[in-house]
Formats: sequence, C-alpha cells, structure tokens
Amino acid sequence: MLRDRELLESHGNRQRIFIRGCRRTSVIMPSFPIENKHLLDIQPIRLAHQAVDKPLVSIVWLKRDFRLHDHAPFHHAASNGAVLPLWVIEPDWWQSADMDSTHFNFALESARELRSRLREIGSDLLLQFGDILEIFSQLQQSFTIRELLSHEETGGDWTFQRDKRVVRWCRQNGITWKEYRQDGVIRRLKNRDGWAENWQRWADTRLLPAPRQLTLPEPLRTVEAKAENEQRWRTVDATIAPISQLQKGGEEQAHDSLATFLNERGANYRRGMSSPLTANENCSRLSPYIAWGCINVRQIYQAVMQTKAIRGADKQWQSSLVSYRSRLSWHCHFMQKLEDEPSLEFQNLCRAYDGLRENDFSEERFQAWCDGRTGYPMIDACMRALREHRWINFRMRAMLVSFASYDLWLHWRKPALFLARHFLDYEPGIHYPQIQMQSGVTGINTIRIYSPEKQGKDQDPTGDFVRRYVPELRQVPTALIWNPSKLTRDEQVRYGCEIGRDYPFPIVDHAQAIREAKAKIYEIRQTGEAREKAVEVAKRHGSRKRRDVFPKPRTHQQLLLPGFDALPPES
Repeated sequence: MLRDRELLESHGNRQRIFIRGCRRTSVIMPSFPIENKHLLDIQPIRLAHQAVDKPLVSIVWLKRDFRLHDHAPFHHAASNGAVLPLWVIEPDWWQSADMDSTHFNFALESARELRSRLREIGSDLLLQFGDILEIFSQLQQSFTIRELLSHEETGGDWTFQRDKRVVRWCRQNGITWKEYRQDGVIRRLKNRDGWAENWQRWADTRLLPAPRQLTLPEPLRTVEAKAENEQRWRTVDATIAPISQLQKGGEEQAHDSLATFLNERGANYRRGMSSPLTANENCSRLSPYIAWGCINVRQIYQAVMQTKAIRGADKQWQSSLVSYRSRLSWHCHFMQKLEDEPSLEFQNLCRAYDGLRENDFSEERFQAWCDGRTGYPMIDACMRALREHRWINFRMRAMLVSFASYDLWLHWRKPALFLARHFLDYEPGIHYPQIQMQSGVTGINTIRIYSPEKQGKDQDPTGDFVRRYVPELRQVPTALIWNPSKLTRDEQVRYGCEIGRDYPFPIVDHAQAIREAKAKIYEIRQTGEAREKAVEVAKRHGSRKRRDVFPKPRTHQQLLLPGFDALPPES
C-alpha cells in the first residue's frame, strides 16, 4: 500500500498519573494536534494482578462499534465464560491528519453510554490508553487470553497498519483473533460479480439480540479495580468540552433518530434531502451513528423495510423509503472500494489522472475555500454551516468538492483531509471514493460540475440559508444575493456590504474556470491510456447493476464510458 501520510509531531506535557496497584511509570503521551487546543495527556495504566493461575478471558475489542444490539463479538462471547470489554484510546490514531476533537467527543459519548449499558448487565468497559500491542501485552500478564473478538473495520491506512500489527502479535502469542462482519463489505473479494445479491442476504439476516448478562473477569470485579477504571473515565471526561450544536453519540440516540425518521421526518426525505434548508430535518441524520457503530446498516435496513410494509399505499412514504433503502446499499458499495483498494486514500483511482492537478495546488485558494471566503455565497454558506455543525447534506458536499476541484483546480487530497476532520460522520470507506468521484479522477463516473449560483437559486430560493451563515449579506435582496460582486457602489452602501472589505470578490471567474477544467479533463479522457485504465477500474469497482458494466467505445469521436459521451452542463 502506498503510504504518504506524515503523522503530525506534537509534544504533550509530562504528566505523572499513579494509580494504586499499578507500576509507577511516567509516560509522555502525544497531545491531539487539533486546532492546537484539544489535549489528551494521559499515560497507559497497567494492571498489577499477576496471579500464577491467570483467569481465562475473551477480550471484546471495541473500535467503531459502540452498541450492544446486533453486536456479534458480544453475542458470541456471552456464552463462553468471562468477557473483558476493552476500549483503547490510541493517541497516535487520534492525532492523525484526518481526525478531529469532535470525533473524539462523539466516540467518548458513545463509549460512555455503552459502559452504562454494560454495567446494567453485570459487566463494565475497561478503558486504557496507549499503543494497542502494549495494552494487550499488559493484559496478558494478568489474564490468559482465550480469544480476541472484534468487528471487521474498513478504516484508513493508520488503522489498517495497526490491525496488521495485531495479526502478527496474535500469531506470535498463539491467540485467535476472530473478526465478525459488521456491514455489507466483503473481505478478500475477487470481483463485484454477485455483490448485490450477497449484500441482500447479509441485510436480511436475523439481528442478534443484546446479551442479557456478561461475566466480568474476577480481577476487574474488585473494589480497587473498579475504582481505578472509574478514575480513568473521569480523567478522560475532563479533557473534553462538548459542543452543544453537534449530534450526541450513543446507541440510544441512534435509535431515537431512526424512530423519528421512520415515524415522522422521513415522509419528505426524497423531496427534502437536497436543500440545506430542509435536509437537516428530512434526512435520517443517522450517518455519524453508522460511522461510529452505534447502529449498523442492517438494523436500519430491516426497520425501513418493516415501515415500508406498514405504510402500504402511501405514495409519499413509499417513494422516500425506496430512495433511502437504495442509499443503504450504496453506502456499502462505496466502502467496498476502499476495502478492495486501500491505496485510493492517497492516490487517484484511475492512474491516468496522475499529475492532473497536483502541481497546480494553490494554498491561497485552498484556505479561502476552507474559511468560506471564496466570494460565492452558496459555497461560503455551506462551508461555514459545515464548520459549525460538522454536517451538511450530500448535494452540498458534492458542490463543495466540485468547486474545489474544478473552479479552484485543487488536487483532492488536502480538501479530503479537511472535510474528513469536519464531517462528524467521517467514514473513510465512503469518504475517499466519494471525494475522488466528485473530483473526476475515477475514470468511470459521470463528471458533475455544480454552478454555485444555480444551486443557490434551486436549493435556497429565498436566500435564508445564505443570510444565516453569511451575515455580511443579510441585507442584500434575494435577487442580488447570488452575485454580490455585481452590486453597484450605491447598493453596497444601501445594503451595508462593501465588496472587497466586508465580503470578498469572487476568487475565480466561474465560467472561465470550468471551461479550462473541462478542456483539461477532456484531453485526458480521450487518451488510450485513460480508456484502458477506466476499463480496469470498472471491472474491479463498477456496480454490476449497470446495464453496461464494462464500457465499450461507440465511435472514435466519443468518449469511452457511459455518462461521458460529452462533458455535461452545470448542475
């Protein structure tokens, strides 16, 4: 796998945490390099119990699966003796370039709720800090590890490399690591033939009930051990500052969101999902809960199908539920791409596009895009809304990436990392394939270039969304708000917005930028190399539901792939 990520260097302050019964060591833990303010400076804590006859345990390793229902590791461990539920906070992962303190807050909220549920059934969630192999080795001093149980994960390169280290450690120590399927992604898939049918079988499989009881190993049931674990939770709780406008983590919150979506909000899903004015209410808002495993796609799918049967002839509900159901399978379809080709986190899916934008990257344009200061009101409003809420609907995400890729001509990698940090629902398996698709470097997907003005008029016809997030324009009439740079001097004075001072001039000329972008894309798409590589990509990653899965040229004047006979007009 290509690896070009440079882990950020950071130096946390030395903090000595001594827990009774633990070895007295002092460890420097790197702090989160997130906006230079969110620190986690806590050392790993070591269990002191080292009995000759070590208790036999199954470790359930929690990663991104904070729930009890339909949780295969918990389900299978429950009938197999003592169970040690474990969540390890790995600072090297949390300081990766794609992670953010808001992700950590959500994960912690989810883990805290899971801990509460575990305690209700006689167990607990052991919290540890540090490198996963060091933690496993420490636990091995106190326990005989019968097996390690977890869910499969289609994560980024850091977790992929970490998991390969765990595989080697388990082999060296004679420990069986059982990974259970959590979603519709298939490991070691040879090709996409029959993938949809496989996904359907998985989605229809009976849900696993939550365990009614879990037996915690004896060394963790002592008063001293419980106090030590409680202290760790209190220590990490003190490091976070929850943000009120963000969704809260946890399995209960996930099921509450699902219930309100299927009982009320989902009726207008199909009509309301495209506009940022209505998407917040009409979309399911389940994506962060899926990403962090508070609920899984199978649970949602079966609830959707039950609701679909109940709604009967209600055309509005049926239309919305059919549309939503299709997106559940597409969720796994995109994750399968990263599972099959992990390198696309770093490099173009279709290598014919290497060098397309990489050497033209403008830091000034990139920063203006990140700050919501491009001079295009709909772009800036969406970016500012995203920064505030850590969520924006799909169409607006596509528009932001389209603008970065075609108007600003930015290579996708740095925008992808910025968006990853700002999407509370960041799911690597969806994120990178989608970013590349919207950037036009997959070789097999239709290029969509979004017009910021048209999207504004279509999705925010009254201008209310723009006025909320770009208050510099709050007094500008709707008829003029989409092109503020065209305001006359008198109008700028009248509406209290001086262009170039209060609100920026357009960073680029949209019409000229997309003409140049189309020409560059078209030049590559005509080459024989691009056509050959596109066929390879289609065979490996293309949906088999397409009528023309493996593209064939029609005439020498046409482009190779379906959807690319001509570069389309702006959306």
